[in-house]
Formats: sequence, C-alpha cells, structure tokens
Amino acid sequence: MFLRLVRTAGAVAASLGIVVLLTQRSENSGPPKQPNDYFHVQRSWPSHDIPKGAFAAALEQARDLARSPLRSSQGAVWQEAGPTNVGGRITAVAVDPFDVNRVWIGAADGGVFRTTTGGDDWTPLSDHFGSLSVGALAAVPGRLGVVYAGTGEANASGDSYDGIGILKTTDAGDTWDIVGLEDSQRIGRIAVDPLNPDRVYVAVAGGLFSADSSRGVYRSTDAGTLWESVLFVSDSTSAIDVVVDPTNGDVVYAAMWERMRGPDFRYVGGPTSGIWKSTDGGDSWTLQTSELPSGPDVGRIGLAIAPTSPSTVYAVYADDPGDFMGVYKTTDAGATWARRDNGFALSNAFGDFGWYFGNIRVDPNNANVVYTLGIRLYRSTNGGFGWVNVTNGQHVDMHDLWINPTDSQHLISATDGGYYTTSTGPGSWIKKNNLPITQFYAITVDPQNASRIYGGSQDNSTPRTWTGAIDDWDVLASGDGFTVVVDPTDSQVIYAEAQFGQFMKSTNGGEDFAFMLTGVDTTNDRFNWHTPFVMDPSNHRTLYLGSQRVYQTVNASTTWAAISPDLTSGPGSGNLTFGTLTALAVAATDSNVVWAGADDGNVHVTTNGGTIWTNVSAGLPTRYVTRVTPDPTDTAVAYVTLSGYRRDEFLPHVFRTADTGTNWTDISSNLPEAPVNDIVVDFPDVSRLFVATDVGCYMSNDLGGSWEKLGEGLPVSVVTDLELYLPTRTLIAGTHGRSSFRLQLSDAVEAVPFPADAAGVRLSAARPNPSRGRAVLSFTLPRRSDASLRIHDVTGRLVRTLHVGPAEGVTSVAWDGRAANGRLVAPGVYFARLVTDEVSRSVKITRVR
Repeated sequence: MFLRLVRTAGAVAASLGIVVLLTQRSENSGPPKQPNDYFHVQRSWPSHDIPKGAFAAALEQARDLARSPLRSSQGAVWQEAGPTNVGGRITAVAVDPFDVNRVWIGAADGGVFRTTTGGDDWTPLSDHFGSLSVGALAAVPGRLGVVYAGTGEANASGDSYDGIGILKTTDAGDTWDIVGLEDSQRIGRIAVDPLNPDRVYVAVAGGLFSADSSRGVYRSTDAGTLWESVLFVSDSTSAIDVVVDPTNGDVVYAAMWERMRGPDFRYVGGPTSGIWKSTDGGDSWTLQTSELPSGPDVGRIGLAIAPTSPSTVYAVYADDPGDFMGVYKTTDAGATWARRDNGFALSNAFGDFGWYFGNIRVDPNNANVVYTLGIRLYRSTNGGFGWVNVTNGQHVDMHDLWINPTDSQHLISATDGGYYTTSTGPGSWIKKNNLPITQFYAITVDPQNASRIYGGSQDNSTPRTWTGAIDDWDVLASGDGFTVVVDPTDSQVIYAEAQFGQFMKSTNGGEDFAFMLTGVDTTNDRFNWHTPFVMDPSNHRTLYLGSQRVYQTVNASTTWAAISPDLTSGPGSGNLTFGTLTALAVAATDSNVVWAGADDGNVHVTTNGGTIWTNVSAGLPTRYVTRVTPDPTDTAVAYVTLSGYRRDEFLPHVFRTADTGTNWTDISSNLPEAPVNDIVVDFPDVSRLFVATDVGCYMSNDLGGSWEKLGEGLPVSVVTDLELYLPTRTLIAGTHGRSSFRLQLSDAVEAVPFPADAAGVRLSAARPNPSRGRAVLSFTLPRRSDASLRIHDVTGRLVRTLHVGPAEGVTSVAWDGRAANGRLVAPGVYFARLVTDEVSRSVKITRVR
C-alpha cells in the first residue's frame, strides 16, 4: 500500500520508495523532477518531430477563422481568470539600458511581456503571434526601445514549441517584425556588439528532435536585415551561447553543444561540444582546447565575459547525461583555461539535467563575483573557487540573471516559478506576483462553488483560487500537477495527481494530501506523464485510473482493482514511457459504459463495466488520443479528439460516433489543422460543441458541421483543457503558458431552446423551487410515447432517473432530493431533463438545506 501525506509545509521524506511531495517547490523542497517530453511527443507521434511549417500553417488558419465576419460569438470577450501570482517558466530577461524600470521577459510558452514599473505591472506584447515560445532577449545598447527576441526555447525541455525566428521591435515592444532565421527553431542567446549595435550574433540551437543544418552561430551586420551563418559544426551540434567582448567587438566566444533527441533516445553531449573563439568578428573561429573538457561526455556549456576585465571569461560545463562538470576560467582571453570550482560545492548544481539550464553570469562591476544558474542559484565572490547557495526562497530551476551595471545589489532572476528581483543583493528576493504565464495541463471548477477554480500545471503543481480572483491562487502539493476532481457532494474532498500517476486525495480541502494507490501496480505498470483519472458521473465514490490498463475504485480510492487487460499495443523502447492510457471517460447515462484512449491511437470501450473491452479504433487516424467525451444524454454517442500534425496529408482531429464506436465520423470540418486537446458538449443543447486546440478555442452549433473562433480576447495559445460550469454558463480555458481565461456563454451565444413542435410536449417548472424536501415535476405528452425524466447535476452527471417508459397526458413525478444511491444530494443547482422520441425539454432545480 502506498499511502503518504503531502502537507503545505514540512520536510521531504521518502516512504516505500516514493518521495513525498510538498505543496510548493522551493529550494528546500527536495530533488526536483526532470522536464518531460510529453508535450512534444504527443504532437509529433508517430514521427520524431513536428513537421516544419505545420504549426505556422495552423496559426495562419486560426487567423483566417478569426477574421470571419459571420461569427456569432464576436461580442463575447474572454476575461483573465489567473493565476498571476503563481508564475511559470521565464527563459530570458532584457532590461532597457536607459531605464532599469523597463524590463522585457520571455516566457517558455507565454510570449514576451513588458513592464515600465520595475515589475509592478506587465503588458503582453506577442499574443497575436500565437503560442510564442521565447529562448532569448537582447536590448540593444545605445538605441532606445530596440529589442531582439529569439523565439523557440533552447532549454531542451520538450514542452514548448519551435519558434518563428528573430523578432525585432524599435518601439519597445508595441510592434514587432520577423527579421529572419525563420527556420532556426530554437535560439539560445542573442549578443549585440555594444560598440557597433548593427552587428548582432545569434546562437541557433535548431530542432530538439531532428538533425538540421540550421544550427550554429549567425551574424547580422545591418541590424537584422540580413543574416549569414558564420559557425557551423554539424547538423547535430547546436549553438547554445554566444558572448561579445564589450571593449572589442571583434572578439566573440561561442558555446557549441552536441545534442539529439527522439521518442526513444536522448543524448545531450558529444565530441563536437566545445568553446570556439573569433578575433575577427566571426569571419573565422578557433576551437578552445587548453585544459578544457573534451570527448564524448561534454554537454551543454554556458559563457560569461567580465565587463571590468574582458580577458576574463567563465564557462560552466554539464556532461552527458546532464550532471555538473565544472566551472572553468580564463584570464588571458582564452590562451589558457583552468577549472576553478572545488568540485564539491556545485557537484549537485544541475542534478542530472544540466541541459535544462546551464548558464553563468558575471557581476559587471567585479570580475571575481560570478553566478552559476542551475537547479539553484550559486554565487562565488572569489573568482569561482568558493560557492554559496543564494537561491533564498526563489522557485528552483534558474534560467537567466540580470545584474544592474551601475548597482550590483540590484538583480533580476528568471526561474521556473517566475520573476524575482532584489535591490539589496541576493540575500533576499521579492517575487512579482502579477504575471499570467502559468502552464496548465488541466483545469476544473468546484461543482458547488463557481469561484473555486483548480488546475494542474507544469512545475507549479495544483494551483487553486477560493475566490475566483486572478491574484490569490495558492499551490497544493508539488512537482507537476495534472487532473483535479472535486467531489460534487463534498468540496473538502479533492483528488489530484503529480507526474506519472502519483494519485492523491485530500479530505480537508487541500490542507493535506495522501497518495491513494493501494492495489495499483506502481512498480510494473506504465504511467503517462499526465495519467488520466475520472470520476463516475453517477457515483462519486467510483473512480477510474489508467496505466496501460484501467483500474477502478468503488470506495473513493481506498483500494483499486484492475478491470481491463493492456489496452495499448505494448510498451515503446528507449528512455520514454510509451504504451499508456491518456484518456478515460464514463457515460453519464450508463455507468457500465467506460471509454479509454491511448498514446498509440488505440480507443477501447466496455459496455458492461469492464468485463469485456472492445477495440473501436478502426476508422480513426493513428495519433495520440487526447480525449474521449461521451454525450451527456445519449449513451451511444461519444467524441474522440486527437493530437498530432499531418505529413503531406489531411489529418482530422475530431470524430463522433453514434453507435458506441462501431463507426466514426470526422467532424473536424474547417478547424485549423492543429492538435485538439479537449472537447466539451454543451448542455442541454448537445448540438453545440466547444473544442480546445493548440491555436485557441472554437465552437460549433451544428455537431461539427462548421466551426468558428469562440469569442475575443483569448491569445492564440495552446489551450489544454476546457471546463463548462453550467449554473452560470461559464467556460473556463486552461492554457499552457498564459494561465486561464473565462467566458460567459450568455455573451457568446443565445441559449438555443429545444425546437418547438406541434405535438405540444411540455415540462413544467419544479414546485417548489428552490426546495428542501420533495419537488414535483409534471410533463405533458399529447399522445402515448416513450419518455424519460432524469435529474443531472451541473456537470451533466446523471444523479437520478425519475421516469422511464411510456406515458400519455399529464404525468407528475416527485423528487425527494436524493441520488440513485439513496443519499441526499448536496445543495446546489440541478437540471431535470425530459427526453421523448421527438423533442427534449429541461428545467432548473435548486436544492437548499
């Protein structure tokens, strides 16, 4: 039995081989996890990489749909829902050389933001470009408002998109132009010659998962109009860093890094990794070899020149697979190098994933003060010999550091948790809690309280707001967070998870969590990075969890039992977990109907509670399954959404079945050809569908016959999850890089009543309403026909069946406020739904105590 407590504060401990997770990952919260390839793999599979140009084409299709004059939801505006105070991964920082209060930051999947108040408020600058991943920023010395942005994060994280090249602004970010290197894919650093700002160097890292000839160092001598490759080593060797001597712009150092990844392998080092130097502005280069590491184990390298002593250059090395390899220093402009650290203080600086950060920075006022950026932030004040941890409460995983050239006590730090600053040196840091850049994997709402929004996020666990405000979210558990389910009968009961199936439960509103995996084979089973779990809509004590097979609990996760065989085509090979379930769903109309989708394209369904499973994948493209969503009113109807990109063929991403998977119909219609991550069926109008894609949200009013962009104000971003809260008809969208947004559907679409018919079918309002005891419902059928009257909760879950069978004339039925299991339902809003052969009707019922 795996049972461990997770508290909002406490020490890291281990029990039965699994590390206890804390509520917030800070510098004291134990060993961090490695970034995972989940984001990339689901979009590239069954190939190694996303086809070049596919994402850009999808963005253009999204812009075309947005320009349509016929959209019915143009008047609806998405509003930010937060969090702004949790943060997310910031990869780069640039500061105006004329005004230190004007700062630009680049987010892993959130684009470029600007502040003019030192971080007290921020403006997003690149939402219109799409889900913009940023790898590097550079403010041009001596030129007001000129900034370069290198798109495509180079940290080999696998959870961000390739970039679209180099962006340039001459008005501080109000407008941007793409000025070249569109095929660069990922950019590690931009360096501007301060003596000749027209000369710009770019370290191009290229693709993460494919060899390509675009890698290397590029130079522009006309401020970005034209670019030329000036250093190319091999198609598997990235340029990851480049620095220019501030007193002699002809002296340039570049760090080259051999790296390749695929769905079943990874190497992050090789013999072509090394430091190169040019003394003629990049026309020619010489490999630095004196006393520097060499050979097949050399990995990522970071560089820094000391402005007060330009002949002093520092380099920090990681190895393959990613461990710390040493800090090296030259004081004679590269003629000789020597290792400076003592081999102990920084030995765990990178964990075993130095490919994720690996930068080094020198104090512009003191060549002996140097910082190493890894899992934590370390400082040396004696030229690299001794090191002290100066993270001091920051979120772990450091990606950039700016030191004020006129005041060394003023620093800005960019981490996986956001933006930190100090004006008194690195002894204390202040986090700016106002950046909407959280990378959500999943989003949900407490069924009993619309203000309580929960989500699972990249490296920031399970954020939650109790009030619905954008800036008061707290963080539950630790690590990465994914699916969250709040018990519809008791808001104190919360189910959540961390990576690879670490399923948790809280019974006190999130104050404590316990791992609840008794009966699950956590040793031998395969679990997806985002392991699916789901609650039975008809029974809050029954849940399902997926590895390569389906587990069921009927006692609210106290114990589990497998109810299926392996529903995948088997495990993959190499370093990645594959052959896992990615989607689970239970029909609201019949708890015996359970659906399962997998990362290898398999879709299965059982109609008898798990005794027999049928593979219903025939007719579906072989792509990563992101969702299976049953219709809330018809057991035979379900929807499947898929990830992936096409390779020279049309690839639909949304399918519908009306016969429990025997046949599938493509309903992608005019959607952009991009991954679809979620689908929501409206209720009670089940002909209206909403989808979340990698290029925004879309709506169909005709079961997918046609689609339109949904509302205004939502960045063209990766939307990973949608949640429809029926009592207020609010749609919540969780994005992977721009936090979450909400939309009032009453502003987007008029509630379409069920079609009137001459037969005169009527469903009366409940009496009394609200009610504490019995509520009487009456329906009228002018002629004898079959009819059903059922109670659903606000999520569409079936609560109680009041009538099934033939009826005629006026029929009255009483509901005593109890669910099918005989227990009183929780106070809140419910729907009574009458379905006949011809029409449907619904009325709202409010239960109080």
